[in-house]
Amino acid sequence: MRHEDLLPRDIPVSLIDEHGDAVADDRYRMPDDDTLLRAYRGLVEGRRVNDQAYALVRQGRLAVYPSSHGQEACQIGASLVLGERDWLFPTYRDSVAVIARGVAPADAMVLLKGDWHSGYDPAEHRVAPQATPLATQLLHAVGFAHAAQRRGEDTVVMALCGDGATSEGDFHEALNFAAVFHLPVVFFVQNNEFAISVPLARQTAAPSLAHKAIGYGMPGQRVDGNDAAAVIAVLGDAVTRAREGAGPSLVEAHTYRMQAHTNADDDTRYRDRDEVKAWADRDPLLRLRTRLTAQGLLDDAAQQRIAEGADAIAAELREALNADSDLDPEDLFRFVTSRRSPQLQEQWQLLHGEIERAALTEAGGHA
Repeated sequence: MRHEDLLPRDIPVSLIDEHGDAVADDRYRMPDDDTLLRAYRGLVEGRRVNDQAYALVRQGRLAVYPSSHGQEACQIGASLVLGERDWLFPTYRDSVAVIARGVAPADAMVLLKGDWHSGYDPAEHRVAPQATPLATQLLHAVGFAHAAQRRGEDTVVMALCGDGATSEGDFHEALNFAAVFHLPVVFFVQNNEFAISVPLARQTAAPSLAHKAIGYGMPGQRVDGNDAAAVIAVLGDAVTRAREGAGPSLVEAHTYRMQAHTNADDDTRYRDRDEVKAWADRDPLLRLRTRLTAQGLLDDAAQQRIAEGADAIAAELREALNADSDLDPEDLFRFVTSRRSPQLQEQWQLLHGEIERAALTEAGGHA
C-alpha cells in the first residue's frame, strides 16, 4: 500500500449533512434503507437507555454512569457492522454498543451498579467486559484477534476507545502489534473532544488522531461521528478490509460528549455552555430522522412505535435496577481461582464467623 493511501481525509467522511440532506461520496456508499431504519431504531433506544441510566444514578440505583448521549451513532454503527462471529471490545462509555450487540440492558448496567462482575457472559454475546482503565481493552482485543487468526477463524475485532486513550502506552503497543502481525482489528476512536476535563489540544499535536495510523503502517480515516450513515459505511469498509486479510485500520469519529464525563463530573468548569448548545444542533438522532422522513421511510406511526419500544426497554431497565440484589458474601472468594487456596478458605471462614456472630447479635436484639 502506498504511503498516501494510509492518510485520512482532510475533512471527515459524511453522507448525511446536518440538515438531513445526502452528501455524494466517491468511495463510500449510502447504507441501504433497511440498515438506516435499524440504525434509527438503535439511536432512539440508545438515547432512551442513556437518559434512563442517568436518572437511575440520581436515584441511587447506579453507582456511576458515563453517558454516550450524542454519541449514539458511533455506538450503533460499531455494533451494526459486525458479523455474528465478530467481537466487540468496549470502554466504560459504550453501554449502548454493548446492548446493541444483544446484551440485556439490565445486565449491561451490573458493572456500573458496583457489582463484582461484568453482568453478562462475554462468550455468549461476543462482547468483552467493559473496561474502565483507559486503553487496556485494546491490548486484550489485539491478543484475541491474534489467537483467532492463529486458529484460522473468520473473526474481526472491533476495539473501541476515546481520544484520551490515545495518549496511553497501551494504545501504541496495541496498534503496533496489530500492524506487525497483520491482525483483523478495527480500532475505533470516538473523539468526543474531552478526556474528562482535558481538551483534545492537550492530548495531541497531530493533525488528527487518524493521522497516527500511518506511523504504524495501517490506513487511517476520519468520519463525522454524528452521521450514522457515514459511520456505518466507513466502519463497514474497515471490517471488510480486515476480514479479507488486509490487516488493521484506525477510524476516528468526530463527535461530542453532550453530558458530563460521569455523574461525578462538573463539566461547567472546563467548557462553555454555548459550545455544548452548538453541538446539540448536530444531534445524530435528529439528523437521521430528518433524512428518513424526507425519503418517506419513516412516518409518525413508525416513530411512535419505535419510541414506545424504547420506553418499554427503559421500563424493564428501571424495574430490574429498582430490585434489591440478593448478595452472597462467599462470592468474594468463590470465583477468585478455580480451586480455593488455604489462605482464601481461612479468610472466608473468618468472614463467615463474623457474619454469623452479627446475625446472632441482631436476633438477640429483636428477642
